[in-house]
Amino acid sequence: MTDFDFPSKDTVLGYYDSLSNWGRWGENDRLGTLNFITPEVRKKAAALISSGQVISLSQNLDPNNPDPLGAGMGNIQRFMQLGEVSHIANQKVQADAVTDFIGIEAHGSNTHLDGLGHYAWKGRNYNGFDASETNSIDGSQALSIHQAEHGIVSSAVILDICGLHGVQWLETSYAITPDDLLAAEKRQGVTVEPGDVLLVHTGHVAKIRANGPAPASSADTPVPPGAGLHASCLPFLHDRGVSALGSDTVQDVQPSGYDDWDLFRPIHSIGIVALGLWLIDNMDLTEAVDKCREVERWKLFFALLPWKMVGVTSAATNPVAIF
Repeated sequence: MTDFDFPSKDTVLGYYDSLSNWGRWGENDRLGTLNFITPEVRKKAAALISSGQVISLSQNLDPNNPDPLGAGMGNIQRFMQLGEVSHIANQKVQADAVTDFIGIEAHGSNTHLDGLGHYAWKGRNYNGFDASETNSIDGSQALSIHQAEHGIVSSAVILDICGLHGVQWLETSYAITPDDLLAAEKRQGVTVEPGDVLLVHTGHVAKIRANGPAPASSADTPVPPGAGLHASCLPFLHDRGVSALGSDTVQDVQPSGYDDWDLFRPIHSIGIVALGLWLIDNMDLTEAVDKCREVERWKLFFALLPWKMVGVTSAATNPVAIF
């Protein structure tokens, strides 16, 4: 909203304390906002399934197009060993197989889950874990993706910010505010409740597919500009008990609106470190939004199962919505 009173830099930096969930679920907690997803929340989510139609919310992982959104981070490798059995057996064995080696820069412009070891503030990760426990040899020792072994299985609310403004996609660097989120809830007749996954539709993926990615704006801003959530949305995410936040962008509006590298991506830095909020970056929400518009329903069953890999801060993933 154009007349929104954006908070000052000091106010936003204060969110590290005022919105902190450190100790909320115990001093050894490593799940953060996933604690909002209780068995009762999952049961209510399962009751949302009616037709049984499944829609993928992920982009393809394509080694021939490793950086589809032009984020500057995209490395996908696929090596295939062909016909080992027949070669070793000098073609005497007719049954054969192939094997793969796959390598991926998981924090690239592919659809991926950000874990709680991804960001630190003043040498500390979420819940006060020492960021020095993360290193290039052993990985993220205290906070690892594999700790989310039960996945993210809950209800999800899609807030269609494009529909709110009557556009196919938001303008470049449009800053989504809490007023936008509240107006979208009212327009769609839906409310984000504790344990819900919040999915924010900006049209970013559709825009890039139509027009191509935008270049980085300057040497001081090494990522392309794009619409996304403003830091002022953090209290909304905290107060509503959002279990995970997903979008068809990198979540944060770029540039962030603050001339301070400590606030380069505050939805990431403050959301992950203070709230313990799990993020699902670069989703493809186009088909799901079309379906929601068709059936006039914006809360649905959601499932995301990250790989159970020890010591990593991210997982390429294929979340799904079931209607």
